[in-house]
Amino acid sequence: MIGAKGENLGVITVDEALKAADKANLDLIEISPKAKPPVAKIMDFGQFQYEKKRKASAVKAKSHVTETKSVQVKIGTGEHDQQLKAKRIAEWLSEGHRVKVDLFLWGRYKYMEPEFLKERLERFLKIVPVEYKVADEIKKSPKGFTTTLERAGKAKYEQGKVIEETKTPKPAKAEKATENEAKSKKKSLDELLEGGMI
Repeated sequence: MIGAKGENLGVITVDEALKAADKANLDLIEISPKAKPPVAKIMDFGQFQYEKKRKASAVKAKSHVTETKSVQVKIGTGEHDQQLKAKRIAEWLSEGHRVKVDLFLWGRYKYMEPEFLKERLERFLKIVPVEYKVADEIKKSPKGFTTTLERAGKAKYEQGKVIEETKTPKPAKAEKATENEAKSKKKSLDELLEGGMI
């Protein structure tokens, strides 16, 4: 049994626990029912629910769920649509998701040269504006050709531009380096004067 101020009240009966909760004008909450003996705490039930919800949301925020997203392109997809799809792929890759890219073939396109079709898919992949690695090489699929991409590097794609996650050098070090360069130049000038070179 844990008291209202977090103190350990030891092992007590349910009746004693209820009386202690009434005395404190609070609720008796079983917090670890599977423990032997079960653990209960005297506290406000509303506060207990709030803390439980806050802990759950903190855990949810830390656990990033990765999915495999899908994008479909066709031989006749216009340049503007390709750019939009490439940006969407960049956003998903930046969030840590895998992206499955399908070149969808229909009708007579199914019978075109496989090398030509692969080249068309590769050409589309080149316009993806973030660094990526190919998780699954381009291969034949029931609907055409497919490949899967994963994030590579630390660049992020946000609001239409690539943002590099690099640390900027500290200005103090840069100033120190300039100071050292000035000292070495002065020293070499002094040496030339002493040596009668100037």
